Formats: sequence, structure tokens, C-alpha cells
Amino acid sequence: MEQTAKMALVTGANRGMGLETCRQLARLGYQVILTSREETSGKQAVQSLAQHGRTVLYQQLDVANPESVKQVQHTIQAEIGDIDVLVNNAAVYPDEGRSVLEVELDTFHATMDTNFFGPLALCQAFVPGMIRRGYGRVVNVSSGAGQLSTMGDFAPSYSASKAALNALTRMMADAARGRNVLVNAVDPGWVRTQMGGSGAPRSIEQGVDTIVWLATLPDGGPTGGFFHDHKPIPW
Repeated sequence: MEQTAKMALVTGANRGMGLETCRQLARLGYQVILTSREETSGKQAVQSLAQHGRTVLYQQLDVANPESVKQVQHTIQAEIGDIDVLVNNAAVYPDEGRSVLEVELDTFHATMDTNFFGPLALCQAFVPGMIRRGYGRVVNVSSGAGQLSTMGDFAPSYSASKAALNALTRMMADAARGRNVLVNAVDPGWVRTQMGGSGAPRSIEQGVDTIVWLATLPDGGPTGGFFHDHKPIPW
């Protein structure tokens, strides 16, 4: 297909903040690729957007599986075009209420596979092309739980994975510096999603606002930063 609009890929987008990010980017005129690990729910999400006039594409993607990342990279480059915007939103949150002294090593490994190694693989797949073309925006959806400045014993594998994602943000921003490829992390806050629960104080729209802002930054915008409600926050 001929690519005429900027192309955005959003991971973990069958529900919650990923789905809302797709909705808002499509509304802004981006060609959006909605991805999800589970194909049925992902295609249902695409259909739900279509019913409201937002046409997006679909690719099945398990970010924790390097072969799945490679397959999506090949398919997109061969059949769709180049990725201009990458939103690393997919995440797992398996260990709330447990101490770092209790969480199994297998849980740490599985959490890092999705929350850190997945974004790393996707950046390695698509950021080099952004650098060659002189345009790219990468948004790593992190968490206040990943802030070293305030970190404690909360959700250990999740918090550690988000701290690692923040480190990846810094490294990737430096690797792409000066090439108009802006790489930033976002703390959306505690949001009313399936992961956040119904008691969370922030709406999905509030959580997504800074994600979309970073995904659509103008040339010369910030890079290598960590943001909450459009404002930089400590690492």
C-alpha cells in the first residue's frame, strides 16, 4: 500500500490506554497499526474503532517473542511502509502486594521479557530506519513505579522492568541524537484501566494525553526525558 500519512505502531493496543492512543492518533490523521498479543481481541478493537470512523490496521504481535517482533518488522516493511512513531505500551503487572524477597525469578524474567526486552527489540527493529529517514518519535510507556528517586518494595518485577525501560529511553535517545528521532518515557499516572483498576483517580484520556503529545512532538522537541502531564519528572 502507498504510505501518505505518518505511520504509528502501538503495542498492547486491544484495550485501555493502547486502544485510546490508537483512537487519538487516527483522529489526528496518522495511519495507525494496532497490535496485540491476542489476535481475536485485537481485531475486535480494530472493528470498534472502525464503527466510530477510525480506520486502523492490525498486526498480531507478542512483544515478548523476538521471532514475533521480527515477523511484524518484515511484514510492515514489505507490505505497509515505514514506521514513523513507535509507542511501546504493552506491559504486564504480575506482582502487586508481594515483596522482592518473595517474587520468583521466573516472574522477574517474564516481566522483563514483555516490559523491557520487547521495547528493546522493537526499537532495534524500527529506530535505525527512523534515523536513516531523519524522522521518528518513540514513546516508552513507563510508570512512577520505575522512578529510582522514590522506589521501594512495590510490585518488584514491574518496578524493576520500568526502571530498565527508563534506562533504555536514555540510551536510545542518545543513540539517535541529532537525527530528529525523539525518544521519551511517560508516566501516565494511576489510570482506570483493567490493569489500574476501577478505583484509579485518572481517566484513560488523562493517561493518554502525554503519550499522544510525545508521539506528535514537533521537530526540535525534547528527547531523553521522562514526562508526566507534559512536564519533566525525576528519574
